Amino acid sequence: MGTRTPPVRATFRLKAPVPSVEGADPIGAQSAGVEKVLTENAPAPIGPYNQAIRAGDYLFCSGQIALDPKSGELVGSDAASQARQAMRNLGAVLEAAGARFEDVVKTTIFLLDMNDFAAVNAVYAESFGAVPPARSTVAVAALPKGGRVEVEAIAFIG
Repeated sequence: MGTRTPPVRATFRLKAPVPSVEGADPIGAQSAGVEKVLTENAPAPIGPYNQAIRAGDYLFCSGQIALDPKSGELVGSDAASQARQAMRNLGAVLEAAGARFEDVVKTTIFLLDMNDFAAVNAVYAESFGAVPPARSTVAVAALPKGGRVEVEAIAFIG
């Protein structure tokens, strides 16, 4: 029997936020390798969070719903059209951090109605190549702004 290696725990301390700019934005935690990511090509955050945080070799993308980045209005009334806009928004955040869909290793999809799974799955598949990331899909009671779909992602961008 081999010995077990104890889990490694890392702590990232975020310092005071700085003004929003396109792309990766250092927030003072240089030693921990933590940067916030903000782009005008995806909807501005509607709460106290960032579009994404880069921590070392990983990019943690906040959930994207089907908001138009310019108007802030919800795009589409059905799950497929909302999924398409949410994936466009996610793609813009990935791009701002220098990443692509191929770099995504894990996603979570939140659905207002699990009956929309097949329609959202078809749209989702358009964004990923031959090796799609690990994924969870869960039904929720409600989503921001009355959306039907939200997609969050973790990318490896070492």
